[in-house]
Amino acid sequence: MVTNEKPGGSLRRNALSVRHIVFFVVAAAAPLAVVVGVTPYAFAFGNGSGVPLTFIVVGALYLLFAVGYTAMSSHMGSAVSFYPYIARGLGKRTGVGSAFASLAAYAAVELMAMSLFGIYFSDSVQQWTGLHIPWLASCLLLNVVVTVAAMRNIEFSGKALGVFMICEVAVLGLLAVAILLAGGGPDGITLHGFGPGALTGGSGGLGVALVFIVSAFIGFEATAIFGQEARNPKKAVPAATYIAVLVIAGFYALCTWTISLDYGPSNIAGAAEANFTGLYQDAIRVHLGGGLFVLVLQVLMLTSLLACVLSFHNTINRYLWVIGRERVISPRFARTHDKHQSPHFAGGVQFVAIAGMVALFAALGFDPTSVVGWCSAFTAMGILIMQILVSVSVVRFFAADHRGVSPWRRSIAPTLSAITLFACLMLMVQHVDFVSGSESPIVMAFPLFVIALIVAGYIFATVLKHRRPKIYDQLGAELTTQTAREPLVES
Repeated sequence: MVTNEKPGGSLRRNALSVRHIVFFVVAAAAPLAVVVGVTPYAFAFGNGSGVPLTFIVVGALYLLFAVGYTAMSSHMGSAVSFYPYIARGLGKRTGVGSAFASLAAYAAVELMAMSLFGIYFSDSVQQWTGLHIPWLASCLLLNVVVTVAAMRNIEFSGKALGVFMICEVAVLGLLAVAILLAGGGPDGITLHGFGPGALTGGSGGLGVALVFIVSAFIGFEATAIFGQEARNPKKAVPAATYIAVLVIAGFYALCTWTISLDYGPSNIAGAAEANFTGLYQDAIRVHLGGGLFVLVLQVLMLTSLLACVLSFHNTINRYLWVIGRERVISPRFARTHDKHQSPHFAGGVQFVAIAGMVALFAALGFDPTSVVGWCSAFTAMGILIMQILVSVSVVRFFAADHRGVSPWRRSIAPTLSAITLFACLMLMVQHVDFVSGSESPIVMAFPLFVIALIVAGYIFATVLKHRRPKIYDQLGAELTTQTAREPLVES
């Protein structure tokens, strides 16, 4: 018998400040891993010294997205980002479909970061001790650590992520300051990378650079995921969203600008192509000293990836918690820990699923670098598709009732956001081989896989409507605040 009572337990209330939420989001962005591991490819294959300006442009694009996203957030009470927005704007069934696709995209980015951790951890242990540890064993070890940490109260994860993030930012910030104090590189301190032609320069231009740089912002929308655990979520979620975008864009622009100064704006593309993995390490040896800081960089690279996996593990747990509460999946996923009020059942299932997927990749003989490339490409395109749907949903949501929201916030900004995000998606599809490291037809079909997941969720919800109408009718109870109980769109 279906009752109005929601299954499972509640999440921990009033636990997270704006600062904690920003820590989750920026940690998910993995500053050190992105700066050290990703930006050299943007320099080499993208628009060279124009990379810092590209970070600012993409940051502005996501600030545009945040206008409509935060305008709608005051009407949301869910612990999940994309699901409620799309459900409220485009209908319950499309919302369920987006939940399926979002889960797949976030699972892919968790697998990507975990595989990258496996590579770095195994290489570091071998370098330090001479022992060889298979990347699979490193991944499974990380999976255990992250699962145990996520089963603690949410403040524990927030504090841990904050410590990791501060350490990452400190090292990269010290390098940036050291370069500036040294007077830059061969051309001195110059704003050449921010000039009119910077965006379209380089060997691949803006299109290729966007492939890497848009991917660096994945996860910033997760601010809304922690709405039920935030203090004063109506203010905390919008504030954390804007702060996270500004911090990510500004810090990445600073780091890439100073490293381009160090090598020289005209030389940075060639230097990056010649030395992808050592671009920043060599600069650290010159400006911050040798062994100690290089060792610190290696350790922080591992903690950066650990923080990224922990953040997305928490994100997926809360997706599963909400759709368990909605009975889209088994209500057991809505169980929470008696003491910590964490979605521990969802975390346990996720632990088994991630371990199984990593083991499957290893059994099939996949190289971990291939797993990283494929998963990052799938995530980037999947999240972009979700963000486009959210922007369209905002316009649809406010179309019938403006709710006192200005035209800029309810229609103009989200419409522009949908258009620009779609343009980024097209560029990413055209250059996906740079992200995935593969020209496989399977990789090229990733956008179709995302759409197929949305369709599968739509069909699932349609069957639910006809076979279990009481459960279907209750969908959305987790999607509204106490002061906004409007019915969801049915289509």
